Amino acid sequence: MKGETRPRTCVVALRHDENAARPPDVVAKGRGETAERILELARKHEIPVREDRDLLELLAALDVGEAIPTELFAAVAELLAYLWRLNQEPSPGKDA
Repeated sequence: MKGETRPRTCVVALRHDENAARPPDVVAKGRGETAERILELARKHEIPVREDRDLLELLAALDVGEAIPTELFAAVAELLAYLWRLNQEPSPGKDA
């Protein structure tokens, strides 16, 4: 519709190496078209995406390459636990 604006999308991508003794870090972030491209790549590579506006607001303040601060450990740990559980579920169309 004329005059209708699309909500601005914002994403932050994290990387966590469970074998490393360091916290997750920000590997990508963006708004608008950049955010859409990050989401497209995540879908293409079957990387789970979770929407959490409150956590996004805090993570978006970080720079790419920056480790998450200790204040966010609990929230990010909850996110990682969610993703771990999601990865344990059998994929649709595959044997369990």
